[in-house]
Amino acid sequence: MTIQPNSIEGRDRAYHLHSYTNAKALERDGALAIERGEGIYVYDASGKRYIEGMAGLWSVAVGFGEQRLVEAARRQLETLPYYHTFSARTHGPAVDLAEKLIRMAPVPMSKAYFTNSGSEANDTAIKMIWYRSNALGKPEKKKIISRIKGYHGVTLASASLTGLPNNHRSFDLPLPGIFHTNCPHFRAFAQEGEDEAAFVARCAADLEALIEREGAETIAAFIGEPVMGAGGVIVPPAGYWQAIQAVLKKHDILLIADEVICGFGRTGEMFGTTTMGLEPDIITVSKQLSSSYQPISALLINDRVYQPIAEESGRIGTFGHGYTGSGHPVAAAVALENLAIIEERNLLGNVQALAPLFQSRFKALESHPLAIEARGIGLIGALELAPREGFATGQLGPKLAAVMQENGLFSRAIGDSLALCPPLIITEQQVGAMFDIFEASLDQFQAQLKVA
Repeated sequence: MTIQPNSIEGRDRAYHLHSYTNAKALERDGALAIERGEGIYVYDASGKRYIEGMAGLWSVAVGFGEQRLVEAARRQLETLPYYHTFSARTHGPAVDLAEKLIRMAPVPMSKAYFTNSGSEANDTAIKMIWYRSNALGKPEKKKIISRIKGYHGVTLASASLTGLPNNHRSFDLPLPGIFHTNCPHFRAFAQEGEDEAAFVARCAADLEALIEREGAETIAAFIGEPVMGAGGVIVPPAGYWQAIQAVLKKHDILLIADEVICGFGRTGEMFGTTTMGLEPDIITVSKQLSSSYQPISALLINDRVYQPIAEESGRIGTFGHGYTGSGHPVAAAVALENLAIIEERNLLGNVQALAPLFQSRFKALESHPLAIEARGIGLIGALELAPREGFATGQLGPKLAAVMQENGLFSRAIGDSLALCPPLIITEQQVGAMFDIFEASLDQFQAQLKVA
């Protein structure tokens, strides 16, 4: 397709540096311009319709074009379009949302702190933990343990937590004091003859060995997603989180649950923490909090975390941290309305009702000649392609994603895994249509490979 210089695609190519994009390839090929959205669908500038199988970026729970969220933003813009939460000032939407989140929390929490993205939330969690360690007179207790293939964001600190190579390469990351332990992907990382129970035991033993090697007195926290998202939709084996938490409790190490993808219904429970039996000290949320209609995220902290921070701020005279947009009134108002929709329309019930179909359609694709593994839970899943001679690891996934896009379905290629994470409003018929495209695209891609 020829890109006209004055078109949106042409001007995008001339002026816009994209996230998670090959900039040189974009110079050559340009970007796909999305013009509008409705329900589970989005439409490009030519009018072509796509099923948004990734809910944008794992996030648009209530679908596109939800007028109640538009009206919530409009009402708040007319009343108080902006105010901050610095210097002991507040406003109704921030208070209402903080109260709502603390009451919704899957385990007892004390306070909500607002940020603007999952990356900022996890970055702030690190700062809070360091601040707390100093307050407790343990200045050496600062190290954080994350996991290989974990995803926690892209700021300097949160990208260091992330356990994916392309978030570190050429950025001089990770920062010192961040460590990565085993990824709980049984098929990929189990040793020969190892069953799931033995694999779980080894993951816990390796974590404990890392703690003992570094010194438990130097390690402040462990962070993990209940179910890994951007690392490839990795559901840990039974007993994994119980084994990991036992090690953390033994060594007095805080647990941060990154619920940025799992939170607000994705796994079939309101929080992945409940699904996986976690007892975190900090929970970070974003994405489905506002269905990404507005940028907002939050940390929920328990009293064990809050009290030392409060004491230290009293000693210093302030908690010297914050963002201009923390608790933004418009974003908070939209988040409150979004949560109301999730509850009133019983979208959690919709996830529970459709998850068996969704997961069975994924599992059926596992028998395709190109596939090696299907995995998922609730309304999130991925199909991993088998290695193929002549293709380097990570080359097949994007090629299949391009075929799926041409056929009207947006997925996400995570290496050679193709992920789906549709809006929670999806219907049974739409689930069927989505997987019909997925299956047809696999067959079409297989035919292309044979020709090649």
